[in-house]
Amino acid sequence: MTGTLAAIGAGLAVIGAGYGIGTVGGKAMEAISRQPEASGDIRSGMILMAAFIEGAALIAILLSIFIQ
Repeated sequence: MTGTLAAIGAGLAVIGAGYGIGTVGGKAMEAISRQPEASGDIRSGMILMAAFIEGAALIAILLSIFIQ
C-alpha cells in the first residue's frame, strides 16, 4: 500500500513541477514580449525560478520514494 502512495506522491510532484515551470516560462515570454529591452533580466530570473521548482520537485520525489 505504501508503494502505491509513494508512486502517487511522486506523480503529483512531477505534475506540479511541470505546471509550475510551464507557468513561469509562459509569464516570462509575456514579459519579454512587453519589454524586449529587459529580456536578459527576465530570462535569468526565469531560469533561476525553474531551477528552484525543479529542486523542490526532486526533493518531493526522493522523499516519497525514501519514506516507503
